[in-house]
Amino acid sequence: MRVRLGKARRRSKKRLFKEARGNVGGRSKLLRTVKETIIRSRAYAFRDRRVRKRMFRQLWIIRLTAACRERGISYSQFIHGLHLAGIELNRKSLSELAIVHPQVFDEVVALVKSAKSAATA
Repeated sequence: MRVRLGKARRRSKKRLFKEARGNVGGRSKLLRTVKETIIRSRAYAFRDRRVRKRMFRQLWIIRLTAACRERGISYSQFIHGLHLAGIELNRKSLSELAIVHPQVFDEVVALVKSAKSAATA
């Protein structure tokens, strides 16, 4: 007996077309190009989930660099001083401190400077 794939084929196509919605022209209308588009979009999504993490880290470092320069210390010296002082705050929370609570960030910078001077002496 011949097997017909009416419902199953429609369901699988529908799933693909639903994922390709929002694309222009044949990329959302034609099955073959929809498949290509979905494969490519999934590859970009996989790659860019990692790129997003890199970009945020860059942003936090840029913010910290600016905040540290205002307070008379370089970013690299600040990070080194954090390790010497035993402060285990990550770059995300430090950049939030620098923006939202600058007085608290000033205290952290003071701790870092004192730890650096104690280490050199």
